[in-house]
Amino acid sequence: MLKALFLDMDETLCDTSKANDIAKRELAKRAQAMCGNSLHSEQFVERYVQGIYRQWTPVQQQRYMPIIEQHSEDEFRVQLIQDLLTDMQQPAITVEDALLLQNCFDKERLAAFDFFPGIELFLRDMRKRMTLVVITNGPVFSQVPKVQRVNLAQHVDHIIIGGQEEEQKPARSIFTKALRLAACENHEVIHVGDGLTPDIGGANASNIKSVWARHNQCFDKTLGITPDYI
Repeated sequence: MLKALFLDMDETLCDTSKANDIAKRELAKRAQAMCGNSLHSEQFVERYVQGIYRQWTPVQQQRYMPIIEQHSEDEFRVQLIQDLLTDMQQPAITVEDALLLQNCFDKERLAAFDFFPGIELFLRDMRKRMTLVVITNGPVFSQVPKVQRVNLAQHVDHIIIGGQEEEQKPARSIFTKALRLAACENHEVIHVGDGLTPDIGGANASNIKSVWARHNQCFDKTLGITPDYI
């Protein structure tokens, strides 16, 4: 008997890509206005988003992890902006100006962040039948405001934010916590998510049935991860 439904947030319940696209456009405009026409603003923005999503080179890993661990996510993002502009042969900007750019992206993304159409009704219907647990990866810095933006706590029973835990998806520990919160066994739950490795791989490793919210993604057979349902 199915007792619980585990759900990813970004790109599963909420249209994060749409919010990101809006924020990227605004950040590109702000950066262009600040730095001038010599800046390839679209490239700068794409590299910034890669950075905040931890798509780092080994050199960036060594540079930015200590800033996050010893200081804050906020300081990392400011440093990332300064480093990217320097790497793109732009004049150095102050911490204050870098913070303005960072805040531009965060503010615009949060304003545009929302559920996919029909999700609120879906959650209301499912909650009548079973326990709902959201498991979302990401730093507290970004995930807590997004959770609050859509009033997620009003729609589900439990919310687990990876940045508040010792490990994030696909770690088994975070699925174990979700099972404990839902008071059920792994065969009594299904996990739905868009990420093959964090969501589907994590659920599979915890012997939880998985549903891949595929969108337009290609199925990467080299990962060796197969969802139970798509």
